[in-house]
Amino acid sequence: MCFIIFHTYRNKICAKLLVGKKLTNRSADYSKWYNELVVMADLAENSAVRGCMVIKPYGYAIWEKMQSELDKMFKATGHQNAYFPLFVPKSLFEAEEKNAEGFAKECAVVTHYRLKTDPADASKLIVDPDAKLEEELVVRPTSEAIIWNTYKNWIQSYRDLPILVNQWANVVRWEMRTRLFLRTAEFLWQEGHTAHATKAEALEETKLINGLYADFAENFMAIPVIQGLKSESERFAGAEETYCIEALMQDGKALQAGTSHFLGQNFAKAFDVKFATQSGGLEYVWASSWGVSTRLMGALIMTHSDDNGLVLPPNLAPIQLVIVPIYKGHEKLQAISEVANKIKTELEAAGISVKYDDRDNFKPGYKFNDYELKGVPLRIAIGPRDLENKVVELARRDTLEKNLVPMEGLTQHIKATLDEIQTQLFSKALKFREEHITEVDDFDAFQSVLLDKGGFISAHWDGTSETEEAIKKQTKATIRCIPLIESPQEGKCVYSGKPSAQRVLFAKAY
Repeated sequence: MCFIIFHTYRNKICAKLLVGKKLTNRSADYSKWYNELVVMADLAENSAVRGCMVIKPYGYAIWEKMQSELDKMFKATGHQNAYFPLFVPKSLFEAEEKNAEGFAKECAVVTHYRLKTDPADASKLIVDPDAKLEEELVVRPTSEAIIWNTYKNWIQSYRDLPILVNQWANVVRWEMRTRLFLRTAEFLWQEGHTAHATKAEALEETKLINGLYADFAENFMAIPVIQGLKSESERFAGAEETYCIEALMQDGKALQAGTSHFLGQNFAKAFDVKFATQSGGLEYVWASSWGVSTRLMGALIMTHSDDNGLVLPPNLAPIQLVIVPIYKGHEKLQAISEVANKIKTELEAAGISVKYDDRDNFKPGYKFNDYELKGVPLRIAIGPRDLENKVVELARRDTLEKNLVPMEGLTQHIKATLDEIQTQLFSKALKFREEHITEVDDFDAFQSVLLDKGGFISAHWDGTSETEEAIKKQTKATIRCIPLIESPQEGKCVYSGKPSAQRVLFAKAY
């Protein structure tokens, strides 16, 4: 009995603490706002392992929705899932020189295979010096090496091509400065690895997936993106071309939301992967690789959320609507629950995810604040008077508007409102991005816009890595992408004054 009383009391105290804690305003400290929101909304937290995170159930539920939708899109375009080892022998990893060089500084390496009791302290363990591996194992920062070594056994003839494989996995890149979802030592992602008979096929695959990523970002995440190519210095290590989608966050910084790489024959040559052509010749295979990661969670948070907490697009919200009863006494709750469960059943039959929160150890005010913080798109409140009038109070998370809505025809109204929220979130983000793409033609204006306004700067670039590096060194802005434009406009480089083939997009970035 004492435990029950204490437990209830503790819950009430925790509720008060949570409700009382307010997010830092975005305008005051955007970085602090983001870090607080990730933790307070129960998305993720730092772990005991340096640079790694624990993705909590609510955060993982959002990732699962992303994963599910992307997986459907991959399979609809002929791709299959597989799984490859976490460890890559160092000799395989270093086979493709550019790839190895590009990732070398971020690699975690396994050197031993056993621990033993410390002779000096029996309560401690030490690495057994006699258990050193004959060859070190790299914990995968990406899987091209192990996969292309495998493909060598899979590919003999043109009949074996194409191979369209994707894997959902974790990877490790030993980051020194970490931030939840955006940059962690270990993160979750998907990586596609395809093999083709021709250059044209591999290029088509690369562009197909980049377009698929853009479709997902815009139609599910409600994030407008710009498709383009990376400059040579920003290209994936070992790729001949890197296609990308770039998004703009509310603080005016860009975020790379996805990449798709045309690998040419680089990995096929590194691992000697050849196939017998239909005409009887022997040629190296052409390749692509592509991926998105839990970084998308960061993009989702920073694109839509506000000073009250998360704002989730309905297409990715684990809970699209929550029902909260307002009552005094068990009889009133029973009457409300009967109606609420009927509404829940009807909405779920229409494909809407619903939670009925009838917990009696939290007050309605706490629940309202909690679901607002967690970004649930719609909230229904039902009290005794609402039952009498056959209405519910419907609150929108995106606009914070509240309206009384008749119970009759409620399902259709909810569906229409969810669609409207999804559309309006995209429109709002698109408007913000369009207002924050600024054309400049001289370097003084470039620096001024970067300092005072932020966002994407559309400027001419002479195509040299020297100019790109000089701008980066002076301003910390990088070329986010070379937009895919049908008729590019020629001009003069904003920094060097030399001829330029087209405008590119610069920005500070995550």
